[in-house]
Amino acid sequence: MLLEEKSMSEDPPATKYVVEIVAPEKPPPTPKQYVQDLKGVAGGKQIARMKKEAVACPVLNKTVSFVQCFACPNFIRRVKGKVDCRGLPLPPA
Repeated sequence: MLLEEKSMSEDPPATKYVVEIVAPEKPPPTPKQYVQDLKGVAGGKQIARMKKEAVACPVLNKTVSFVQCFACPNFIRRVKGKVDCRGLPLPPA
C-alpha cells in the first residue's frame, strides 16, 4: 500500500523542452523499427495519424516523425499539441 501512495505523489520527470507538434505538407519518413515498437501499444489508425505529424527534435537538431519522438526515451507526454521532452543526450545508434 505504501508503494502505491508514493508513486501517485511522485513528480513527473523534469521537462527541459516543450516542442510543438506540426502537420507538414510532406511528413518526414518514419523508420520501420519505430512503427514495429508501437504495434500493440497503439491502433493502426492512431499510428497512421501519428506518422503524418512531425516535431522539431531539440536533441537530434532535426525534424523527425512524431512516431520516432513517441518511441524516444526522452518523451514524457503529449498535451494539447505539444510534447514534453527530457532533453537528455541519446545513446549512439
